[in-house]
Amino acid sequence: MCATCGCSDPAGVRVIDPAAEAHGHGHGHGHSHDDGHSHDHAGHDHGHEHGHSHLPAADPKIVQLEQDILAKNDGLAQRNRDWLAGQGILALNLMSSPGSGKTTLLERTVRDLAGELPISVLEGDQETLLDADRIGSTGARVVQINTGAGCHLDAEMVENGLRTLDPAEKSVVFVENVGNLVCPALFDIGESGRVVIMSVTEGADKPLKYPHMFRTADLMLVNKVDLLPYVDFDVARCIDYARRANPNVEVLEISATKGDGMDAWYSWLRERLAAVAQLDEVR
Repeated sequence: MCATCGCSDPAGVRVIDPAAEAHGHGHGHGHSHDDGHSHDHAGHDHGHEHGHSHLPAADPKIVQLEQDILAKNDGLAQRNRDWLAGQGILALNLMSSPGSGKTTLLERTVRDLAGELPISVLEGDQETLLDADRIGSTGARVVQINTGAGCHLDAEMVENGLRTLDPAEKSVVFVENVGNLVCPALFDIGESGRVVIMSVTEGADKPLKYPHMFRTADLMLVNKVDLLPYVDFDVARCIDYARRANPNVEVLEISATKGDGMDAWYSWLRERLAAVAQLDEVR
């Protein structure tokens, strides 16, 4: 359940191993959240009588439920983070609007770094195996997490996904979150870092409109720069807006389709993985 928007479909969450499905041995397993609460919107009367300006008082039980859900998620996220750190795994939470090029970025990254960095992927979507099939075609290990009505991944979904994925030690795990610039930013999944992908086909003011997403990011990738001659997008302004939300965010300009700037992205990955591996050795 999302404590922010109220989306709730615990029975609809499924962790799917496409490789096992292809051999006829896999099943999509629903992992329900055991907080014991659900919301039936159909049973509520949302009608309002005209002529009244009274706003409903805040329900302390709802506030407590939201706090309980977030606290439980944070605890599971820390467990994920500890396990990943113990394995020397760099886990990156990739977040963006739909259509920004996350999957294309992953496809090119996996292919270009094949044989150098061991990479596996958790794919988050409400439905289908479409993106998981695209990643699987590169040869990378991939597990699909379908969230049903859910608008984001949470720590429990990722924990179940990691159990199925079984990533190698000292490897990179990409978590492609559900396309959404709101709720994914609010849920810690135990990642090592957060990467926000902006496309030049979007508005340059997105960092102002969705500040929390950019406030929590370690890196912003400005993607599809090969289209700049054909769109009205001010890169400098977008970067300025992002740094108003987060002065420390790193920024790289890339084209996952054409390859522009990808070497800088790969260098960033190598440095982050080396830092995680070094911390693991210290442990």
